[in-house]
Amino acid sequence: MRRNFYHLYADIAGFGVLSGSTLAFIAIYMARLGASSWQIGLLTAGPALVNLVFALPAGQWLAERPLTTTVFWTSIGQRLLYPLLVPLCLWLPATWQNPLILALVVLTSIPGTALAIGFNALFAEAVPEAWRGEVVGRRNALLALTVLVSTLGCGQLLRVLPFTTGYAVVFAIGAAGALYSSYHLARVRLQQPLPRRQWRGAPLGVGGRSGRPLTPDAPLNRGLALRVLISNRLARGRAMLAPLHTAFGPFFWALFSFHTAQYVPIPLFPLFWVREIRLGDAAISVLNAVFYALMLVASLRLGSLTVRFGNRRLVVAGAFFLALYPLLTALSRGIGLLLAASVLGGVVWAILGGALANRLLERIPTDDRPPYLALYNLALNGAMLIGSLGGTTIADAIGLREALFVATGLRLVAALLLWRFG
Repeated sequence: MRRNFYHLYADIAGFGVLSGSTLAFIAIYMARLGASSWQIGLLTAGPALVNLVFALPAGQWLAERPLTTTVFWTSIGQRLLYPLLVPLCLWLPATWQNPLILALVVLTSIPGTALAIGFNALFAEAVPEAWRGEVVGRRNALLALTVLVSTLGCGQLLRVLPFTTGYAVVFAIGAAGALYSSYHLARVRLQQPLPRRQWRGAPLGVGGRSGRPLTPDAPLNRGLALRVLISNRLARGRAMLAPLHTAFGPFFWALFSFHTAQYVPIPLFPLFWVREIRLGDAAISVLNAVFYALMLVASLRLGSLTVRFGNRRLVVAGAFFLALYPLLTALSRGIGLLLAASVLGGVVWAILGGALANRLLERIPTDDRPPYLALYNLALNGAMLIGSLGGTTIADAIGLREALFVATGLRLVAALLLWRFG
């Protein structure tokens, strides 16, 4: 059991290196190559669409296969993207690179969907319930710490190395972190083969697995809604939609509105930093590092704040404060207000992210979680798709700065809905 814990800690450390290098800078790289707004939006929207289409088939496909081996090979399939970025960056013409990156992101999201589901089934079987809180907490701390260190280091490398060489090195670091993570996933051992009915998703908050590009103000754990191994009975539309006809329905639509509004400005941030503020890569790495450092520190206070205020109040307050991130970004003319936004965003998301997962579990029946969480999975991925593409469409129509003001208003409306129905 403790050997499994070690491998799960090493896995998330490798994933943190990947997140602080390739995932943190790939949108910046594409923006510097002249990517359009919709291309940056597709970095998030493309994998979200793949998740919507392939989640049910992936869950059914996984159910008949050995869990550890399948998780390892799906991780390899999803992470083939990262070593391929190195020769792509070094040898291909700049005009070819952005379309090829997007195509690779979408293609590797297919095994990535199976990885997101399978990993959490693996985690649930490898870590006894009594130990999950401790293991999850340590994994999240390691994730934030490795993202912090790697993003600062990569920012300095990009500052001193030529453009193409610097990004090739950053992508190589990300590929090494991804392969290190996959190696340790392969080393996890289960006590015995388990019947299909016993496979369950792990608790919310285990750590992100989706491999989508990271941006401050977006959660580390973008795959949290795939934390249920979807069973055959959920494939029936009536069973999937049944929670909407309960008291959970209004809360579900409030969550959908919140996540849609949350993702509207996310593809706009790297474009704004590069095109409007003209930040260097080292400065962008500092913004990322400040965000994750404050997130790590603030997460230590989540338990006491939950006891004092409750999850509902934390979710509502956090949703209102989260609207300040695009507002401060839109008002900025230099790095000063952007740093303030990173400080605020790190603190708010550390509290909001945990409280939101806990509030979701409070609102669903403890004896019938799979259909509710599967429905939430659809909502989250649908919100990512609509929000990301909607944000870039708005920006193309009225401009980046103006679109961030619109995003602020949408987040405030979503916060009001959570206050009313949350």
